[in-house]
Formats: sequence, structure tokens, C-alpha cells
Amino acid sequence: MLSKYNIDPKYKAIVIGGSAGSFQPITKILSMIPADFPLPMFLCLHRLKHVRTGFEEALSIKSSKKIAEPLDKELIKRGHVYLAPANYHMAVELGNSISLSTEFLVNNSRPAIDITFESASYNYRDKLIGILLSGANKDGAAGMKRIKERNGLTIVQDPNESMINAMPNSALAVTKIDHVLTVDQIIEFLLELDKLLKNQTSLP
Repeated sequence: MLSKYNIDPKYKAIVIGGSAGSFQPITKILSMIPADFPLPMFLCLHRLKHVRTGFEEALSIKSSKKIAEPLDKELIKRGHVYLAPANYHMAVELGNSISLSTEFLVNNSRPAIDITFESASYNYRDKLIGILLSGANKDGAAGMKRIKERNGLTIVQDPNESMINAMPNSALAVTKIDHVLTVDQIIEFLLELDKLLKNQTSLP
């Protein structure tokens, strides 16, 4: 069964990246997806390096799902939302776990979206959905290119809607993005995916 967005219910995980201007979009997305949305989600959002608390709590206020900053080597569970901690790169590892590191900055960022996206694409291959939101630099563009090369699905926030469109435009410049969507359309996409996944699991 194909949806309006030609979604195949094969997907196993979602990665979302963003920087300046992405807080409101990600908060809206988290408030609209159902609490029992079945796929794990990895959020890599640029944040203040030395402010360890408050960001997770701020995202959680309107979220229908519990958001947690993972520990190093934590096992990935269905339906959980994992937020990259302040000043740590977050990678998805083979063996269904998360690793944290304090290696060099990438694109002047730690956490770096490219590290999360590239590692997730290596782990999930064509069963990954990558979403890149508003931001002021090119972090995430190389990661989106790698997701596309491994036959995952790529989505960027419409640059015309983004508060700061450098991130979406950087991704559009380096690879053929599958969908350029407004935040409301991204939510519609995820809700359709949710229905497809649940219909698939309910089939005899």
C-alpha cells in the first residue's frame, strides 16, 4: 500500500537534525506524533555546549513521547526518542546501540548532525528516514547525501518556510532530496507512516 508520499512501510528508524530556528518545528513535530509511534527517533540538534540541563525538559513539555538523552552504549528500543546530549557526538552503532564521544568538532559543532546521520545510515541503510530542519550552517548536508546513497529516504524543511535556510539549502545542493516539505507536511508524512506501520503489524 502506497501513501500520498509513496511511503513504503519498511522503515526502521528516523533521524532528525536542526540548528538555529529548528526548536519550534521539532517541538511541533513531537507534539503531533502519537505516543505509540513505533520507530526509534534520533534527534541531533545544535545546542549550547556547557548547558547540560533544560533542553530535554523544554522539548518534553509538549511532546507526546518521552525524550531521553542516552548513555554511552545504551541499547536502542522501539518507539523511543533519543536526544544527543550537550557537547557529545551521538552515533548509531551496529549491534543496535548508541555511542557518545567527545571527538573534534565537526562543522564547528558537537553534537554534529553529520555524525548522527552518517552512522545511522550505515546501520539502517535503506530503512532509514532522514529529516533536516532549519539551521545556519551546512551540518547535515553530507549526512543526508550518505542517507541517499544508501537508499534511505530524505526530507528537508522547505527553505521558504525555514527561519534560517542554510541547512536545507546545503543538503539540496549536494544530493537529490526526496521531499521538500513544510513542517505541517512533515507531520502529515509521519502520521501516514504511523498508520502504514500499524496496519502492517495488524495484518494476519
